[in-house]
Amino acid sequence: MATRKADAIIIGSGQAGVPLALKWDRTGKKVILFEKGALGGSCVNYGCTPSKAFLAAAHRAQSVRSARELGVHADVRVEFAEVMKRVRDVRAEWNEGVGRNFKNSGIELIEGVARFAGERRVEAQTAAGTETAEAPLIVIDTGSAPRIPAIPGLEGTPFLTNMNFFDLREQPRCLIVLGGGYVGLELGQGMSRLGSEVHILERGDCLLHKEDARVSECFVHAFENEGIKVHLEVEVSEVQYDGAAFHLKLAGGTRLEGDALLVAVGRRPNSAALQCARSGIELTDEGFIQVDERLRTTCKGVFAAGEVAGQPPFTHAAWEDHLRILDTLEGGKRTRADRALGYCTFTEPQMGRAGLSMKQAQAAGYRARCVGKPIREIARAAEWCHHEGFFEMVIDEESDRILGATLVGHEAGELVHLFLGLIECKATWRVLADMVAIHPTYGEGLRSMARQLAD
Repeated sequence: MATRKADAIIIGSGQAGVPLALKWDRTGKKVILFEKGALGGSCVNYGCTPSKAFLAAAHRAQSVRSARELGVHADVRVEFAEVMKRVRDVRAEWNEGVGRNFKNSGIELIEGVARFAGERRVEAQTAAGTETAEAPLIVIDTGSAPRIPAIPGLEGTPFLTNMNFFDLREQPRCLIVLGGGYVGLELGQGMSRLGSEVHILERGDCLLHKEDARVSECFVHAFENEGIKVHLEVEVSEVQYDGAAFHLKLAGGTRLEGDALLVAVGRRPNSAALQCARSGIELTDEGFIQVDERLRTTCKGVFAAGEVAGQPPFTHAAWEDHLRILDTLEGGKRTRADRALGYCTFTEPQMGRAGLSMKQAQAAGYRARCVGKPIREIARAAEWCHHEGFFEMVIDEESDRILGATLVGHEAGELVHLFLGLIECKATWRVLADMVAIHPTYGEGLRSMARQLAD
């Protein structure tokens, strides 16, 4: 087939690729998009959308059970098949929405695994044969995939990852989770709250290893209080599957058995199939596409966005990347890290992060100070029986500016947005301390925390 000419080629329909394709299409550019899987990328199909629909059921079930602390008693009956059908229905609705946007546009979609065939030339094997396209502008947004550890016996077994977890039809009696990161904690707690026995295995000495130790301590305590068994500093030396159950041998000889195994030990960039070297695009030692501060690769005219470029593994970070690429093309000066990063775990309690932790602030050279407040000291928490969590804020002692915050507790992912705004405005802790807060709210607790500095 003849090589197609385009103004722009996008590889991957993730949260940077889709808005770029649609915006360029509306300005009259000829856009070709290569996609090997479902439209919408990980967020819509394997990440945010299905996982939060799943957790909606799990957390609702637990909130009813825990109402007994308030004197409200109810029996909870979970219909697992109904829960998962709704999850898949929500996922399908969002996926179809992306498809409708493409169908109503002039974007040409090529379905197949994309690879470079030369400088700024891309090809893919499709049902119709080899499709080839070239353009002066290319954006790579291929995301990441689950990293599968080289544990003897694991390969070839029907283990779960976030890619197939939401296709479950029957609830596991016992789920073993490898990994104490965001994915493992969210899906592990969710399955426990729906009625499964859950074990979480983590090689390191803490959960959420990128966070301060206090966060891990809080999560371990909260999870164990719910009956989730957390195993820290454990190594899995062998996996056996007998057709009905997984048998894990741990270093030291301990054995663990479950009828389902979720592997959530990290992510790897989807870069190998691209054959980037054919277009002069260099990779890092870890396989991420090498980009500069403006997301430009080592090949002129080629950008990379999101996780495949080593950016933070969050939907909102990838979406922000598309704005930076547009700005660079328009002669602007935006960079890949020109705003405070925020993120959240959708466990209960939640953890909301904004900006720098104390450790990060000190590493960056700030004369940093930390102030905190336990959740239990906030009136709203006592009234609603929310026991787990704390608020913590990091400031620069020289300027009084707020550098970051870590919030662990009920709806911390919503509360932390206040800090994202304050950090962007370069506000000092005095702004928060002088704020008139409504009583009784969790926001009042944030002000009380800041008032400790004034007092």
